Amino acid sequence: MMIYAVIDTNVLLSALLTKNPLSATTKVLNALQKRKIKLLYNSEILNEYKEVFRRPKFKFDDGEITDVINFIESEGLSSQRIHSTECFPDPKDIVFYEVALSKEDAYLVTGNKKHFPQKPIVVTPSEMLEILEQ
Repeated sequence: MMIYAVIDTNVLLSALLTKNPLSATTKVLNALQKRKIKLLYNSEILNEYKEVFRRPKFKFDDGEITDVINFIESEGLSSQRIHSTECFPDPKDIVFYEVALSKEDAYLVTGNKKHFPQKPIVVTPSEMLEILEQ
């Protein structure tokens, strides 16, 4: 079973930074690599990933960033935004939600559920793992 999902930057960043192979974010990243999750993205999301990953405090080298972005582009699905009338505390988060709306039964995986509408498609990494086990 393939699940479509948009992965919020905070989840991807946490998975790349953690040393804990049992963390929920690491397991979500592993599910992406094993093609159990098909990542949905658009150019705005890729640009945010790149901008955040290049911040000096994270100490990723350009090769690592390029590898992650190339993986997303080759294995993910470029999608269009579907306009939402929902309210968001941070307007930069809207794109993640709207891209998730582009594919029926897709999810948005985030560590900050309070930043998004309280909808069943918005899940934490742990909740995504439960969905994958069904």
